[in-house]
Amino acid sequence: MHFLLNKNTQIIYESPSTPIKHGIDILKRDLNKKFLPTDNTGNKIVLQIDSSMEPEQFEIVVSDTMTIYSNTDLGFIYGLLYISEYFLGIQPFWFWLDQVIEPVASIPVSYGTYTGDKPIIKYRGWFFNDEVLLMKWNINGDFLEPFRMAFETLLRCGGNMTIPGTDKNSRKYNKLASDMGLFITHHHAEPLGAEMFVRAYPDLQPNYSQYPDLFFKLWEDAVKEQKDFNVIWNLGFRGQGDCPFWSNDSSGEFDTPKKRGALISQLIEKQRQLIKKYVKNPIFCTNLYGEIMELYDEGHITLHDEIIKICADNGYGKMVTRRRDNHCVRISSLPKVVDTTKNPHYGIYYHVSFYDLQAANHITMLPNSINFVNSELTSVIEKQGTDYWIINCSNVKPHAYYLDAVRKKWYGKPISDATHSKEFVKTYYNNISSIAQCLEKYPSSTLSYGEYEDQHAGEQFYTENIRAISHFFIRNREEMVPKLYWLTGKIPVREQVAFIFNICKRGEQTLINYYKQCKETSDSLNGSTKERFDTTILLCASIHYYCLKGVLAFCEGYEQYINGDYLQSFTSLGFSGEYFDKANEIMRSSEKGVWKNFYENDCFADIKHTGYMVRKMMGVIRELGDNQRHDKWYRQLMYSKEDRHVMSLLVIDNHMTDEELFKVLKERTLS
Repeated sequence: MHFLLNKNTQIIYESPSTPIKHGIDILKRDLNKKFLPTDNTGNKIVLQIDSSMEPEQFEIVVSDTMTIYSNTDLGFIYGLLYISEYFLGIQPFWFWLDQVIEPVASIPVSYGTYTGDKPIIKYRGWFFNDEVLLMKWNINGDFLEPFRMAFETLLRCGGNMTIPGTDKNSRKYNKLASDMGLFITHHHAEPLGAEMFVRAYPDLQPNYSQYPDLFFKLWEDAVKEQKDFNVIWNLGFRGQGDCPFWSNDSSGEFDTPKKRGALISQLIEKQRQLIKKYVKNPIFCTNLYGEIMELYDEGHITLHDEIIKICADNGYGKMVTRRRDNHCVRISSLPKVVDTTKNPHYGIYYHVSFYDLQAANHITMLPNSINFVNSELTSVIEKQGTDYWIINCSNVKPHAYYLDAVRKKWYGKPISDATHSKEFVKTYYNNISSIAQCLEKYPSSTLSYGEYEDQHAGEQFYTENIRAISHFFIRNREEMVPKLYWLTGKIPVREQVAFIFNICKRGEQTLINYYKQCKETSDSLNGSTKERFDTTILLCASIHYYCLKGVLAFCEGYEQYINGDYLQSFTSLGFSGEYFDKANEIMRSSEKGVWKNFYENDCFADIKHTGYMVRKMMGVIRELGDNQRHDKWYRQLMYSKEDRHVMSLLVIDNHMTDEELFKVLKERTLS
């Protein structure tokens, strides 16, 4: 016996809540996408409350009617999305990976009882951090739709919690997220989701000891604004941004770890009591992030037992404290001892995307393996860190592969490069084995810049460091580039550049081979599968490949400058700029259909600006090597040997721009 789904299938629930209405609207849209028009009567999907069921649990009983039983909004939403995925075949990342939904007349569903997997992580969700692409991108003129689709995808993955943006965006999109059924929580730098002190009071120094009442008012206002949402209240006290509070405090009062920890402990307790005043049975968390983890580990911070303690990875997937500038202590962020006799209330903040102005990934995939991610997350589970997982998802689309892997861990499933690559490709790339091989090989093809297993380079390794050197060169050309100390240590700039060159040179052939593998795979594909592969996996490989080529040409140009060969240095830098331009061009050409202008606001990696900075450095090199009339190189390149030193007419053409000059040099180099 079968229940027949078709375009006229009705979804019935009297007086649905706002979140359930959103869930119903999603399934109605999916029914319209999946089915062809028909004159056949539609069967009924009925939502029915069962107060005996656990929160978020659902059960779908299929007979003459398809009935979804649940006791909570999220349970009904998960049931509706289960129908979309398992009966209609619309996958969690259908939107971000351009799944082709072939319409049919109807789909039979066998009579029986269906239920989803039970997650082992209590609160699980995404942090839309560094969301600069989503901020400026719109779908058919609607700037809200990107976040609506992102929240929908999170729900499809089984998520129940989100930080719906950074700073202003978190307040801008928190109602939409709540309306769609998600718990709201907060950025570790924005306790209680409150307005930043320096924004509310731009003329005052953000010193708590000087203005305690003003800080408290901001926190109280935030609680009042959000008290009707489902909130996991983030308690804490950091600086006015992603930094320690003492970086902004001009009082000098908190000059020891003990004093800093005491203030943080005091304010967290004060915030906890404030929330209890307005909210019944609140849920609390706090982030042991960066400097907070170090203070906690040293015993300077005291927390109430009911607060979920959130440990963070270092931005590269390793559960140790993050590197900040040149400070890298790599203290384990997992608890040393877990009391298994009681719930330890632990969770994690984990990155599949990161922005550190050093070597992280933002528009390319996490450069570390699925095996590595599985090992780290398994350790978290073994230490009972299952209360809360917030995943930095950035702008979603570039990170779908790793987000899909992490959502499997929400359900306690093992993941590996070999298995996840095949499962992902079966779902989104027509089960083509050569594509799975490209995904499986990606992590081992990225550059290794340090001794630890997590020290693989994202695209920021190429862009941030080249811009730092260019700026240094243009501005003063002193002994060292401090911005590179984290990587090279305090060595002369020539050695710093050579250090980067050697890292790139060691990994060059492996990355070239990987890029060729992806190109060959692309050439073997056609239709929508080829377009999907080219705009995701091949795009990632291309960014790495062309940016690597840009760095190598840049380093060669710098060495030529050191050796006094300014003309050759100018030429090498010209090629470097073109490689960065090519990476940007490929990225922008991937913006097909609904993705038009998705990468327009690439202002973090900012590949295009890296090319711009290289060209500014080219201009300086020209001033050093050419003469003040800009006719020395011109004569050398444009005049015949016998005319070169005849000065009756200094020039016979307009002065050449740097680009025009490079064009001539490029033609001669390649001829």
